[in-house]
Amino acid sequence: ESSMTLPNKSLLLAACAACIGGTFQYGYNISVINAPTVYVHNFINQTWRERYQTGISEDVLTLLWSTIVSIFTLGGLIGATIGGTLSVKLGRKGTLMINNTFALVAALLMGLSYPTGLFELLIIGRFFTGLNAGIGICVQPLYLGEIAPTAFRGTMGMGTSVFITGGILTGQVMGLKELLGRDEYWPILLSTTCIPAILQLLILPWFPESPRYLLIDRGDEEGCKKALKQLYGVENCDGQQEDIQREKNNLAGFQAKKPWELFADRSVRWQLLTVILLNIAQQLNGINAIYFYADYVFKQSGIPDDKIPYVTVGTGACECITALTCGMLIECLGRKVLITGGYTLMSICCILFTLTLSFQDVSPFFPYLSMACVFAFILSFGLGPGGVTNILNTELFTQTTRPAAYMIAGSVNWLSFFFIGLVFPFIVIGLQQYCFLVFLAICCSVAVYICLFVPETKNKTFLEIQNDFQSASNRRSADGPAATLSSTAI
Repeated sequence: ESSMTLPNKSLLLAACAACIGGTFQYGYNISVINAPTVYVHNFINQTWRERYQTGISEDVLTLLWSTIVSIFTLGGLIGATIGGTLSVKLGRKGTLMINNTFALVAALLMGLSYPTGLFELLIIGRFFTGLNAGIGICVQPLYLGEIAPTAFRGTMGMGTSVFITGGILTGQVMGLKELLGRDEYWPILLSTTCIPAILQLLILPWFPESPRYLLIDRGDEEGCKKALKQLYGVENCDGQQEDIQREKNNLAGFQAKKPWELFADRSVRWQLLTVILLNIAQQLNGINAIYFYADYVFKQSGIPDDKIPYVTVGTGACECITALTCGMLIECLGRKVLITGGYTLMSICCILFTLTLSFQDVSPFFPYLSMACVFAFILSFGLGPGGVTNILNTELFTQTTRPAAYMIAGSVNWLSFFFIGLVFPFIVIGLQQYCFLVFLAICCSVAVYICLFVPETKNKTFLEIQNDFQSASNRRSADGPAATLSSTAI
């Protein structure tokens, strides 16, 4: 391990190949839909008039548009649910490869919606992009977590969030007027989701399947050795194989668990609770609200309307840079410090943001303060919850429980995303700037929970992490001399 100062080149390339068609698509399709809002509205209006000879009512238009935007999350939910099963049946790499067909179909449908005059195709296309993103965000971190050596698991895991934020940023940039953000180009803009898919289909076949999957799930020692040689080079591959063999022996006779079996398993109770809470919090901590409010805040700060898209690109870039910074800090500071710190800073930003929004008109100085809060909030999110949540999903479980845990974590994440997409506009209308007090409560409670119940996982093997949790839960459930006995026995 110590001799590996930098990961092998082919390891990094394999990670990039996986990410391009995985979480990059997720980020890209979340943000790319914002730019053509007005044009798609006009298109639906026009087709409706041609079809039914009457104008479309405001409510139906809003409903159709919000369906186009949010059906993505339903696709994602289904993707996350089947992703784990597919990754056991077809392998991690196999699933990622097949997953690209959904992106290609989606690009085709959305591109054809304009020439055929069928806005329904947009809804179906968005559903397929969701499916693609859901499977990608479930299987790709699984692949990364399993090909990464212990010392680089954090950094490799950050690849997930670096590429999500990279995708968001690319989507914002592609939607600028200078590129594809013009009226006549919107069908092309929405079909660009096929480019990452094609790239992955070209690059990923050159890299091996996850060695952990080959040895533990398939029992293929030769394949595992070959994969390890390609990923780690000849001198490091034996130690890695012993590690995997040890985990395999420890899991001998265990089948990969189903999600409902995981809920019944008392040994992973705290891990599961932690992952569910962190995934709910990742969507409900107000980051979506901040992006929603960003335009309003920038308007208030006196930035002209036609310049706002560029400032929004600035927020995307800001998140992307933090994801990279987090990747460098995660191995030295540890997961726990970053995620607790992130949520604590976000809580402080919530308070400040509520205050600055309330005093918006008192002096011309306040809008700039709220603008600073927007950037501070995004930075804190990127440093902690944005990146670390995905890594903990990988690290808190062993090979037989991991796919099921990913399915649960993914479903919870997508459901919360869907929920916040539907409920959020109403919260904002109802509470106005005080909506951030709701998020304040969420951020504070999560920070406290992590502080009390989550052990540090940096530089530990998956088995050591499991033992940490077991000894902690034994301390909680037993008291007296029996407790010390049972925790040393593990």
